[in-house]
Amino acid sequence: MSEKKDKLNQKPQTNGPGSGHTFTKIAEKPKDFKGTINRLVKYLSLYKVALMFIFALAIGSTIFSIVGPKILGQATDTLAEGVIGLKVYDQIQENLPPGVIIPEGTTGKSLLDNMDDKIKSKIPETYLEYIEKMDVSKKPAIDFQSIGKILLFVLGLYALSSIFYYIQGYIMAGITQKTIFSLRRDVSTKLDRLPMRYFDQNTHGEILSKVTNDIDTISNTLQQSLTQIIMSIVTVVGIVVMMLTISFWLTLITFLTLPLSALITAFIAKFSQKEFKINQEQLGKLNSHVEEMYSGHKVIKSLNQEQPSIAKFEVINKKLYRASWRSQFISGVIMPLLFFVSNIGYVGVAVVGGLLTSGGLLSIGSIQAFMQYSRAFNQPITDIAGIFNTLQSTAAAAERVFLLLDEEEEVKEMENAHTLNNVKGDVRFENVFFSYRSDKPLIENMNIEVKAGATVAIVGPTGAGKTTLVNLLMRFYELGAGSIYIDGNNITNLKRSELRKQFGMVLQDTWLFNGSIKDNIAYGRQGSSFEDVISASKVANVDHFVRTLPQGYDTLINEEANNISAGQKQLLTIARAVLANPPILILDEATSSVDTRTEVLIQKAMLNIMKGRTSFVIAHRLSTIKNADLILVMNNGSIVEQGTHKELLKQEGFYSNLYNSQFDNTDLITT
Repeated sequence: MSEKKDKLNQKPQTNGPGSGHTFTKIAEKPKDFKGTINRLVKYLSLYKVALMFIFALAIGSTIFSIVGPKILGQATDTLAEGVIGLKVYDQIQENLPPGVIIPEGTTGKSLLDNMDDKIKSKIPETYLEYIEKMDVSKKPAIDFQSIGKILLFVLGLYALSSIFYYIQGYIMAGITQKTIFSLRRDVSTKLDRLPMRYFDQNTHGEILSKVTNDIDTISNTLQQSLTQIIMSIVTVVGIVVMMLTISFWLTLITFLTLPLSALITAFIAKFSQKEFKINQEQLGKLNSHVEEMYSGHKVIKSLNQEQPSIAKFEVINKKLYRASWRSQFISGVIMPLLFFVSNIGYVGVAVVGGLLTSGGLLSIGSIQAFMQYSRAFNQPITDIAGIFNTLQSTAAAAERVFLLLDEEEEVKEMENAHTLNNVKGDVRFENVFFSYRSDKPLIENMNIEVKAGATVAIVGPTGAGKTTLVNLLMRFYELGAGSIYIDGNNITNLKRSELRKQFGMVLQDTWLFNGSIKDNIAYGRQGSSFEDVISASKVANVDHFVRTLPQGYDTLINEEANNISAGQKQLLTIARAVLANPPILILDEATSSVDTRTEVLIQKAMLNIMKGRTSFVIAHRLSTIKNADLILVMNNGSIVEQGTHKELLKQEGFYSNLYNSQFDNTDLITT
């Protein structure tokens, strides 16, 4: 049987303790509900014909299930007529004088006209109308054949309703997934076109939430709510129409319960929503505390802070328990009260319906059908309220996704952007200006010239602009003014993909994906053979430690990449850069988080891959860049000094102070 048929034949069901009424659910509201929904509809407009067909199926499915109870009432009337006819016939036979036989073909009306008043008075008034219609000379029988036909007809209606419901659900699933596929594709394409600034200004968790949770919310709503709201509206309208065709007064009694139900819901929801808000706040605090404690469990244990951590958890947990209990209890009161109001209306319908039936104004089948409609009337109204609440959350999720799609993209490449071939590695910065904020310049009038094959070290305090310089070189950020040239080619005239292909990067924060060591190294160049991987590993001093692992190059690196040491991860990223074989190399604090012995290994690996390449080395440990061909000393976005290590020490300026401070610990001594 269809879902709608079940709703017409069952009592309204709750969704669980305290959550049975959808009015109590708190939805996050969008800033522009109408605009967001219109934009979402544009994605669905590609399937207008299919959607119209779905809506027709949904309406048909609902109508077929709605008319069922009234048609079943006809079966009840046929059965009632047969049963009452038998009782009437028995009453007539009991009240006939002894020896009197009713002639064949005698109608009930003629019998009553000729019947003695004393005998007639013994027959109940409710039976007299049946007597007038029947042939009193024959014992009547229940018309099971007609009842069977009615039941088969209703069964066919319910079967059609179920088939329509299944077909529209099947088609809607396809439309939903195609729409979400298009939305995900647009988001993925958009992420590829967004500048690095967007990823710096937004947390990874926030971006992932938009790509996953928000799109899943949209998907669930399109799949479940879009057709459900049509079916619920049609159900409400259909039930009202069917009730009016049966009895206006009974329909009026049913309607009288609606204002009382709405008042009860609004009154209780006013209190429950406050508790739900507190509940959500405490749940967020609890999740935050648990995540913090588990991520830092080693520190907590080392400092013997287990008990304070547990005590804090208990405090938050008790607050969450109280808020959760109050919110669930208060919201849980709604359904019993609504059932009570509904039952008052049900009793009213039963009493008035019984009076109408006894007065001959309604048949037994009609009152039976009306009571089914009365029971099913409130459920679709509750569903509609819940759907609109869900639409608020969905619109808020869609709004966040559309805000992502509306973000400003990277500056478009020139139409005649060209590629680079046989790059030597000459790099020149010419009058470069850049700022993250328009009111706060960072780099002003920077001029640098680096010859091919040279090693350039970039040093300076935190925030001096060292990494920014590299980001500009790779066009992760666009210049405010000035130009950067590679082999005499302005990088703004190059395709970004071709430009970045000329660089290999080894960063302080190593990135390895969940896969084998072999696959992680081969990631540096598409189509690399296993021999290429081994060759690069040997250059990067990786081969030895990899072969000591149980599975060697097939060893899987887990999601957190914590089954190998920090130094080993760094060596793997160097091997990946070796395999890429770029003409220009960028090493950003590659040895900042490793021990001295591993640092020596990394230094050797770095020296191996820097041979014959233009290299930019960002380092805090100045002892590691003594042999650089050129050292750029940066401070506050400007190059304050440049030269070799020896030249800069002789100047006894900013670099000299920076270098000597690494060996001067007097400021750390306290009295």
